[in-house]
Amino acid sequence: MKTIVYKKYGPPDVLQLKKTAEPIPKDHEILVKVKATTVTAADIRARSFTVPAFFWLPARITLGFRQPKKEVLGVELAGEIVSVGKDVKRFKEGDQVFAASLEEFGAYAEYKCLSEDGPVSIKPSNISYAEAAAIPIGARTALYFLRKAKIQSGQKVLIYGASGSVGSYAVQIAKYFGANVTGVCSTSNLEWVKSLGADKVIDYTSEDFSTGAELYDVIFEAVNKSSFTDCIKVLKKDGTYINITEPLPSFLMLWTTLTTGKKLILSRNAPETPEALNFLGELVEMGKLKVIIDRSFDFEEIVEAHRYVEKGHKKGNVIINVELHNKS
Repeated sequence: MKTIVYKKYGPPDVLQLKKTAEPIPKDHEILVKVKATTVTAADIRARSFTVPAFFWLPARITLGFRQPKKEVLGVELAGEIVSVGKDVKRFKEGDQVFAASLEEFGAYAEYKCLSEDGPVSIKPSNISYAEAAAIPIGARTALYFLRKAKIQSGQKVLIYGASGSVGSYAVQIAKYFGANVTGVCSTSNLEWVKSLGADKVIDYTSEDFSTGAELYDVIFEAVNKSSFTDCIKVLKKDGTYINITEPLPSFLMLWTTLTTGKKLILSRNAPETPEALNFLGELVEMGKLKVIIDRSFDFEEIVEAHRYVEKGHKKGNVIINVELHNKS
């Protein structure tokens, strides 16, 4: 089968198209013919080994010291089950599914084995494979953190980085839960973020959200480009600050949680279970959650796709069409 591999850390050019053996599913696994995958921040960080200095050692242990342990990237996918292990109960051959593969990577291939008990769910019938492939990480991350913050109807939520993959999902999911949503993004994305359901949009290039009179129950930092000092100025005294990219608290963060009623939720991986995907699939079928695709690339164009995402300006999600003759 065709597979995208990388033998060393570095720029997008380290990604190479190779022929590898098609995997065989174990007793509790399904074999998926991958129709579409994505390029996410996780793929970029793993490929380039761009991690905070204090995470250098644990990241090297996880990813590999001299070269990558797992040579095939790709953390989310959608496709069709072509065979199942003898003990599989949840799925059958021919099922259309979407899945996360964050723990194992490996979605940059024509076929991928997945545990039937992992984060795998039946693809919503009203969207394409390309759209379904863009749900498992970004939408699941947004859902996990908003639930962790115990979001409630009527609360005021500010989402910084509202036009990215996680941010665009956070806007929609927060609205589904009944929140009043303010999205912060660049000038070119204001109307688009508003179309996702945001009640108010702020252009960070011309307006400082921290100087306004509005106070928020939840501040959701999706891109780590605002300062914590600015955020706590407009966070209610019992509000929750979420930062999905920052794993360790600063001294100011710790001091704030110790001396005020403000709560802190920092970066962590969402649990690898199917329940969240089932819920998100239902939202899609109900028309409550839209998948936003910025650009699509062919499998052989994955280097260009990584270059594009690495610039940090994508709107929504970037898709890789693995099965070239069927880009739906």
